[in-house]
Amino acid sequence: MAGLPGAARNPSGSPGSSLPALDAAFLLSPIGGLMVAQIVLGLLVWALIADTTYYLHAAYGWVLFVSIFFWILTLLLLLTYLLQLQLKLYVVPWALVLMIFNLVATVLYITAFVTSAAAVQPTSWRQWDYNRRAAASFFACVVMITYGVSTFFSFRAWKGLGSNAATSQASQHA
Repeated sequence: MAGLPGAARNPSGSPGSSLPALDAAFLLSPIGGLMVAQIVLGLLVWALIADTTYYLHAAYGWVLFVSIFFWILTLLLLLTYLLQLQLKLYVVPWALVLMIFNLVATVLYITAFVTSAAAVQPTSWRQWDYNRRAAASFFACVVMITYGVSTFFSFRAWKGLGSNAATSQASQHA
């Protein structure tokens, strides 16, 4: 799992310790920073949609589902990496899981963005709904891009690109 912060054992605690250590360095990594951005921007998407009369348009139900679903899952993954719980569940191929998660999130956010953008009607009789829906479409596009970039970094981490074989072998068995 070269390329993912926290992939090596925590030097401050033993591998069998019951208290999870906080890995604040993960937030400074590209994947960690993108996860924080996805949480903030995803919150904006679903808050903007939820503040409109979304129930009058079936398309916004899908956008709301995608944004809330991936907001919760991204928050859980961020907590998993911050608390270094992936070290406790070493049997799970976390780099592959993260890459598949980001790929699926990218594809579903593409559908949510297109759905949201197509459902925005500039001739709406409720101007505040139009502004919120248009802003939600914009932020859905930005979140879609962040998930796409995360997919790229997750793919590189899964393949071990950016590190040599000797380094990744030594860090895994240390």
